[in-house]
Amino acid sequence: MSVPLGVMPPVPQAVRKQPSRRNVELLLLVFAWGLGLLGTLQVGWATGEGAASRLWITAGVVGVLALAMHLVVRWKAKYADPVLLPVATLLTELGLVMIYRIDVAAAQRALLNGNPEPTPDVYSQLTWFAVAVILFISVLVLLRDHRMLQRYTYTFGLAGLVLLILPLAPFIGTTVNGATLWIRLGGFSFQPAEVAKILLTIFFAGYLVEKRDSLALVRTKFLGIGLPRLKDLGPILIAWLVSLAVLVFETDLGTSLLFFGLFVSMLYIATQRRSWLILGGILFVAGAAAAYYLFGHVRLRVEVWLDPWAYADTSGYQIVQSLFGLANGGILGAGLGQGFPNLVPFASTDFIVAALGEELGVTGLIAMLLLYAVLIERGLRAAVSVRDSFGQLLAAGLSITLALQVFVIIGGVTRLIPLTGLTTPFLSYGGSSLIANWIIVALLLRISDRARRPEATIPSPDDAVTQVVRRV
Repeated sequence: MSVPLGVMPPVPQAVRKQPSRRNVELLLLVFAWGLGLLGTLQVGWATGEGAASRLWITAGVVGVLALAMHLVVRWKAKYADPVLLPVATLLTELGLVMIYRIDVAAAQRALLNGNPEPTPDVYSQLTWFAVAVILFISVLVLLRDHRMLQRYTYTFGLAGLVLLILPLAPFIGTTVNGATLWIRLGGFSFQPAEVAKILLTIFFAGYLVEKRDSLALVRTKFLGIGLPRLKDLGPILIAWLVSLAVLVFETDLGTSLLFFGLFVSMLYIATQRRSWLILGGILFVAGAAAAYYLFGHVRLRVEVWLDPWAYADTSGYQIVQSLFGLANGGILGAGLGQGFPNLVPFASTDFIVAALGEELGVTGLIAMLLLYAVLIERGLRAAVSVRDSFGQLLAAGLSITLALQVFVIIGGVTRLIPLTGLTTPFLSYGGSSLIANWIIVALLLRISDRARRPEATIPSPDDAVTQVVRRV
């Protein structure tokens, strides 16, 4: 190509080298798998079951699924965060180890009472984990750019609301332990609110990107705090009313708290206005007070929280048994396989944290909380690093969803706050929660891949190619 005299040819762009760090991810995955295997072996040795077949099935399936996820990330999200996948895998393995431990206790109790051995829950959880991995892979393969989701903002919002109210539908809605959270079709049951939280997070991110300027406007001030315009109060009032409706009609305190807390947090991140936090706090207090006086199940939850020993034989039995278990574990724990987690009702679902706390102690619980902290911090790091506003809000919202779930369920089990019906992410037995949380990890990996992907940059003057220009 000829260049006119006196004109510099275009300087070629160079791509800044960025390590993918996939080998680091692989090493961390191997380490996580090894910890899970050692924990499962410890349960077998401590309970006298030995290296049973379900032990090796569990370890083998987890290893294959983890390797499959790593290979897909290496293929489709080369520059994604290398810590997210290993941490989520380790948390899932901890849940599988404890579910396996509770299965062994149930089998030993059945043998002692002369009853047939129940079907191990760990096999069902492994099946759900496999389904979660398939959907995880599907998200990474089909969703090449997270910004595609913004095109369907209102579609996701409508779908999320439909899923929230779906358990109220006749014939398919099911009430379990007083909460109408499930739908049942034949022998298949699912908790649609787990998927709804992802769809609503996508909707909130897309909506707030579009409306953030008007929502950030300040017209009046009260006590030095800037307040939004009256016509802009609609979104937070709608979120408040929907969360109350979930509480009233579905008796689901956990989802109600999660839904409203998520929206207020994302609203603050989008606008940087403290007034939204203050308004959200006022609405939360008003809603909590109204729920306490109007609904008996909310009042009972609060009374059990304030004095569980007065209800130790009835409504407070579960929380009292979990507190006994945590006390038995102490600082270092009774040891894997050496506690009594089967004495706590629903130990593998709502109260799996209490079971882990008894056998791993306060030290183990702190380590587990640190794993959650790392997972959430990495999600927020992706939110800070990605360049588009939609990706920032989406990654922040997904991370906040995990943080709120962890706070609400662990706070309830340890009696920091009243108990709600949320499950512990990745740990609790149940397919709905496991699938939804692995989809969240896939979305965070996609966003972090976009954030860390190298861009073409103009080279520095030292790297420029010397050109000889002939004088005209």
